[in-house]
Amino acid sequence: MGKYNFDEVIDRKGTYASKWENMPGIETTDGIPLWVADMDFQCSDAIIKALHERVDKRIFGYTVYDNADLKNAVSGWYKKKYGWSVKTEDIFYCPGVVPAFTFLCLALTNEGDGVIIQPPVYHPFRMGLEATKREVVNNPLIYNEADACYTINYDDLDKKLAEPKNKGMILCHPHNPVGRVWTEEELKKVIAIAKKYGKWIISDEIHADIIRKGTKFAPIATIAGDYADEIMTLTAPSKAFNMAGLKMSNLVITKKEYQEKYMDMAAKQLHVTGVSPLAIAATVAAYTADDPWLEEVNDYIDANVAYCMEFFAKEMPKAKPINIEGTYLFWVDLSAYAESTEELDRIIKKEARVALNNGIMFGEGGDGFQRLNVACPRSFIVEGLKRIKEVLVK
Repeated sequence: MGKYNFDEVIDRKGTYASKWENMPGIETTDGIPLWVADMDFQCSDAIIKALHERVDKRIFGYTVYDNADLKNAVSGWYKKKYGWSVKTEDIFYCPGVVPAFTFLCLALTNEGDGVIIQPPVYHPFRMGLEATKREVVNNPLIYNEADACYTINYDDLDKKLAEPKNKGMILCHPHNPVGRVWTEEELKKVIAIAKKYGKWIISDEIHADIIRKGTKFAPIATIAGDYADEIMTLTAPSKAFNMAGLKMSNLVITKKEYQEKYMDMAAKQLHVTGVSPLAIAATVAAYTADDPWLEEVNDYIDANVAYCMEFFAKEMPKAKPINIEGTYLFWVDLSAYAESTEELDRIIKKEARVALNNGIMFGEGGDGFQRLNVACPRSFIVEGLKRIKEVLVK
């Protein structure tokens, strides 16, 4: 038995938690939130201790991001986990990965330029591009139903990156919501196509530390060779260590031109420069403490994924779950249980009173799917899936 008890139910009501207080489509007080991507687990003891110590300093004024403790902790984590040597001067701040890729697209493109995304994919990619009047260029993933997984359409990607108006692409690695952890071979193919046309890659690697046992994650920059300067990597401790509310992400940008453009947009134009002192304390603790929390939480998530796979196989055999390799987001095709995606979503929310994410929000290829967050006590999943079966299986 590990140090942490992830079966513990922690009451988040009254803490203004979006996951619990803004459940989409749930009108009752007994809804089960298995939607937005944060965990219902306590943070590690190391993080809690660091926050208490920082609070005891009693002053929370303007705080410098560019400090040795933080940047050495971030770069040290990349080195320890992935053998990735990152210079501290190549690490930049943003309060989140979502604003980070939006700032980068604003800095590197003009209105009307195209940016490639790979749906079904994290919906803020599309929303951010549309809001800033960039063209969303879809390179849809290929769904291999027989293998219960997705692959990249390289021929289509080559065609899209060849177009002059398309300036680059946003890669999701590990992919949200389909759960792929792209292999080195797959990533090398993407890099080769980008290099062929001289296009940049923004790689969202926020879920990098939540990986199924036996799966290997490699940051794309570590295998890019002489093309690494054209890759901008977005990372954060928020998903892995359950601290999204502290608003901390760390960008790795090695090309000086891109560094200057990012800082001009983020710092000079948008004045995004202040970092929370609590975010610094928590990040340093997460990345430097000798604490088993992350290993244990990955084991627990693995077990929750296995439970979901077994449940659907036995109790809802018409469901088609995906073999997710990373993230704590379970992706399942439930289209056989309803006449339409809209009807499926309505039944799950209104009748089962379970908040999931409707697959259509992730774009092309999401029709009929639901995304289920399994980073929660097992009891939530047991009850949620029981309710879903009761209303869908007639």
